Parts: sequence; C-alpha cells; structure tokens
Amino acid sequence: MSAVDYLLQESAVGYGLYQVVNQADTIGNRLKEVQEAALDLAKFGKMVKLVSFAPFKGAAEALENANDISEGIVSEQLKALLELNLPKGGKKKRVVLGIVDKNLAQSIKAEFPGVDCETNEVVQDLLRGLRLHGPKLLKQLADGDMDRAQLGLGHAYSRAKVKFSVQKNDNHIIQSIALLDLMDKDINTFAMRVREWYGWHFPELVKIVPDNYKYCKLVLFIKDKKTLSDEALHDLAALVEDDSGVAQSVIDAAKVSMGQDISETDMENITTFAEKVTSLADYRKTLYGYLVDKMAVVAPNLATLIGEVVGARLISHAGSLTNLSKYPASTVQILGAEKALFRALKTKGNTPKYGLIYHSSFIGKAGPKNKGRISRFLANKCSIASRIDSFSDQPTTKFGEVLKKQVEERLEFYATGAAPTKNQDAMKAAMDSVLGDINVDVDEEEAPAKAKEPKKEKKDKKEKKEKKKSKGAEPEPTAETVSKKRSREDDEEVDEEAERKKRKAEKKAAKEAKKAAKEGKKEKKKSKA
Repeated sequence: MSAVDYLLQESAVGYGLYQVVNQADTIGNRLKEVQEAALDLAKFGKMVKLVSFAPFKGAAEALENANDISEGIVSEQLKALLELNLPKGGKKKRVVLGIVDKNLAQSIKAEFPGVDCETNEVVQDLLRGLRLHGPKLLKQLADGDMDRAQLGLGHAYSRAKVKFSVQKNDNHIIQSIALLDLMDKDINTFAMRVREWYGWHFPELVKIVPDNYKYCKLVLFIKDKKTLSDEALHDLAALVEDDSGVAQSVIDAAKVSMGQDISETDMENITTFAEKVTSLADYRKTLYGYLVDKMAVVAPNLATLIGEVVGARLISHAGSLTNLSKYPASTVQILGAEKALFRALKTKGNTPKYGLIYHSSFIGKAGPKNKGRISRFLANKCSIASRIDSFSDQPTTKFGEVLKKQVEERLEFYATGAAPTKNQDAMKAAMDSVLGDINVDVDEEEAPAKAKEPKKEKKDKKEKKEKKKSKGAEPEPTAETVSKKRSREDDEEVDEEAERKKRKAEKKAAKEAKKAAKEGKKEKKKSKA
C-alpha cells in the first residue's frame, strides 16, 4: 500500500487540494492512529497542509460540478486545479492522490498519466477528517457557510435527479398495478363478507347471482326482501344486464325465501358496507382504465404483446422499464418465480419454466409439452419489446403487433407444423411501417453531400478494415448483428423442428408400408394353401 501524497476534497463550496505532511501516520498498519488523529484538530492539522482551494462561483456551478463527480467526469475547473498544483510524476516516482469516488479516480488517472489514485481505508479516514475540520482549515470561510452550501446543493441535486429521472413515468405504473392487485384482494374479501352477512336474510340470492359486483348492487336495490314485488322486474333486469329471467327468479326466490327477518339498523349497516364495496369496484374500473392509458404511453409494444396488467407487473417487479430492458430473456422468463428457482437449485430439482408471464394467454393456449418452449420464446419477445419501448423516442405499437403475431405463428407451428415468418422479415416489415408513419424526409442539400463522399475517406476505411482482418481482431457486435444472429437462431430452430417432423412422417410411412407388405404376403400364403 503506497503512501498518499495529496488529498482531493470535493465540497459544496469548492475543490480543496491538501498535501499529506506526516507520511509515517498514513501507512496501512497505522490505521487506528489515523482514525484517532482525524478526530483531534491539533493532531490532524499537523498531518495535512492546504495547497490550494478553488471555490465555486455560485449554486449553478456547484450543481454542475456535483453532477460531473457523480458521473465520474473531470470538469475543467478540477482539471485546472490539478494541473497547476500537482507535481508531474515520473515512472520511478509517481504522485499518489487520495480521492473518495472510484469512477472519478479512473478519470483522473486517464487525464494525468503520472498520477496514481488511491481510495483505500486510510484515504477514507483522512478525507473524513477533512470533512469534519474543513470549515476550520479553510480560514476564508465564515461560520455556517459550509452548512448552508451543503443544504442548498443537496436540495438542488435531489430536485434535478427527480426531475430528470428515467423512471419517473414508470413510478405511476408501479404504484397503480400495486394498488390494483391490493384492491382485487380487498374487494373479494369485502364482497364475501356482504354475502355472508346478507345471506342470513336472503340466502337464495347467492346461487342466483354469483358475481360480487352485481350481488352488492342487488343488495342495495332489494334491501328487505318483503318489499320486493313483480313491479320491480324492469329495475332488477337493468342491474343484471337486462336479463329478465334472472330478475324474475330473484323475485320468485324472495317470495319463498327461508331467510330470517332483519331489523332496520342491521339493514342500514349492510347497505352502508355494500355501498363502500360498490364504490371500490367502480374505482377499480377507473384505475384499470388509467393503467391502460399509461401503458400505451410508457410501454406500448410490451402492452400490445403481453397485455397491460402482465406488462405492468413485469415493470413493477423489475423496478423500472429501464431495469426490465437490461434483463436478458432468460431472466424475464422466470421473473416472479425466484423462490422456486433457488429452491430447485438448492435441491437440484427442475427449475421453473415461467414466472409472471404464466398469466399471459399464450401460455394457456400452448399444449402441456410446449409450455416451456413458448414461455422461452415469449420471454425473448418481451425482452425485445421492453428495449424498444425504453430506448425509442416516439411511442408506437407496430413492433408489439409484429411480435404478437410471431408468438401466435409459433403456437400454430407447434400445433400444426406450419412454418412461421422469419424474424428478420418480421422486424423489417415493422421498421418499414414505422418509417412510413414518421415520413422521414431527407433534405435536398444533405442528400448530394452524402452521395459525394471523398474517396480518401473510403480508402482509409478499407485500410482499417484490412488491418483488423490481418490482426485477427473480431469487430464488436452491434445491435444489427445481434438481431441478425437471433433471427438466424430462430430460423434454425424452426428448420430443425420441420426436419424432425419430416423424419417422423417418413419413418411412420415406412413402417406402414412394411406392415402392408407383410399382410400382403400372409394373404398370398393363405390363398395358396
């Protein structure tokens, strides 16, 4: 562990560069002594010495530098401070700079080749001492300046992060799907309580109207069963979707009901509770409509492919649409079945085939043998849809429609053997339709400029490509090459499946021909005999 020569402090008021005077106290095996000295101003003042301090001009500059530090970028102000005050290190003796952030340390190393950056425990303790005694070491600052600057910068930084958060649109979807699931449980629980409570008065109504929402509406309309007569047939039918048969059966059941009588106060409590349940059910419908509208803006392709509710659950489980888009298809496939996965890994059993995507209608349509295969294929398409939604500027459902069609074709392929559309062709058709909607116009001035590229640049590009080929270096895979590779893999899978089915059919035909030949021989022998 090399001794630290200088310390860089990033505070709310500016950048401070300190020189470490007592090198003996900064050795790794003297960590306790450093921690004790950092608490005492008299001892710590002898260990460090202020070299230079670069204050910020205002709150805007402080916020800009704080954003640069969080992203690991060396700002111009910081670069100028280090260039002026840090000695130039050589190969034999290099300057060691202590710093808090590892990303910023790497950026400083790249900018200054002769400087080594340390972020070890000793450096952290020394910087902790600088934060503790900073206002006293910087004599130009008045009492309270550092605290006010920290408070202002903290508020501005947090406000900017919330304002420009990538997940700000996803938060509404996450909250609404969580509330929707909670309301489903609560409505079912409350409706069962209404049934049980009102069932003492009119038990026959449960079998006639099994739906919870309609049952609560009828409770509010009927109240005391003795008041129900044939005149209320039209109003009853309106509550049960204009089904006069159900309405008439309710009236007939009320006349011969075996339920007990009920007092007015008990009926008031039941009706009040039933009103609450119906209002919750009405709000649940409104919330579902809001979720559908929100998904159409935030993740239209994912919603078109797998549905609004399942898509929202995937986003909620991943934490955000950005996080979901970063997951591989294998993770999306078992998202929501983590317990089953780790239990299977622990017991060395079979891993789960699907998680939250099990609620999709495609899994239900697939046969028992093909559920795992279709879940893998569906997860792959969900991963593509989430990436398109996350990184595209304009929301569109064209890709979602094409991906949904591909899944349906794959289901048909598993059932009948009909060859599905190739992935490359499907994506090309979707891209053409999107570009057709946008109506991309190329400026007349730009078109000839692109056509007349200098020959020298083309030659340079060719030479670079030849050099890469000669070195044997493989080019980095682009998004296009990855999509082509995936399409090739899908097409190969389809071709293999088709060949497998063809072989099976040929074997079956050969067996049938052999059986027919044997039966023909037997018949000939019998005829001869």
